[in-house]
Amino acid sequence: MKLNVHYIDAFTESLFKGNPAAVIISDTWLSDDLMQSIAVENNLSETAFSVKTGDSYHIRWFSPLTEIEFCGHATLATAYVLFNQYSKIKSITFYAKAVGELEVHKAQDGFIQMRFPNRMPEPVDDIPEALIDGLSIKPNEVYLNQQAYFAVYSDEEQVFAVEQDPDKIRQLKPYDVTVTAPSAKYDFVSRYFWPANGGDEDPVTGSIHTGLAPFWSERLGKHELRAYQASKRGGELLCKVDRDRVFIQGKAVRYLSGSIEI
Repeated sequence: MKLNVHYIDAFTESLFKGNPAAVIISDTWLSDDLMQSIAVENNLSETAFSVKTGDSYHIRWFSPLTEIEFCGHATLATAYVLFNQYSKIKSITFYAKAVGELEVHKAQDGFIQMRFPNRMPEPVDDIPEALIDGLSIKPNEVYLNQQAYFAVYSDEEQVFAVEQDPDKIRQLKPYDVTVTAPSAKYDFVSRYFWPANGGDEDPVTGSIHTGLAPFWSERLGKHELRAYQASKRGGELLCKVDRDRVFIQGKAVRYLSGSIEI
């Protein structure tokens, strides 16, 4: 069996930046074991699998370690493939079991806009010891949503400088950790550590911005924000918060298209 596969760099307009994802669109679902094996072989932060069902596309995401409930950059990558494959399509509705419908639209100047749920984090009073011991710089505040702990700093230089202890951070499973601070050039910056679910550090994480954007929207008193994820590859995101929804825009670029044989 041959499957078409696309490698897309998401949240960037330059190759070798942003976050790479593999995209496989098929007529029927592959087995869970096969999808996980393909994700391991691809060895990217995520491989997205999508099957059209009626007027929408069901989507699932696999890291090299496990299936992920929600992934923004691989959704962007899948939309990019579909928009290029079907040039007349202006919008796509994806469906994922954990987050429901995800609407994606072509925006201006090559951007793709994704409509995601608002996953605002809540303050944490009893901070896990593994989180404090797992970060080289103690955060000012700690929050938590469905996906990760939010370690909040006052200075973006702390975000750039902080180091994680993956063995300690892994103990927080199923949660990952994002570190974040306000920024001079952007509205806020962040990094994302996820040794329990994917790799040591994710290049650009669209899903965590459904929590970061509303957090900083409330803190900064603005609804439209520019964000930068300060990994080695780096990536920029445009975010807009509208009550129970977070709109995230980004660009993408194709690195590879080909086929795999199973």
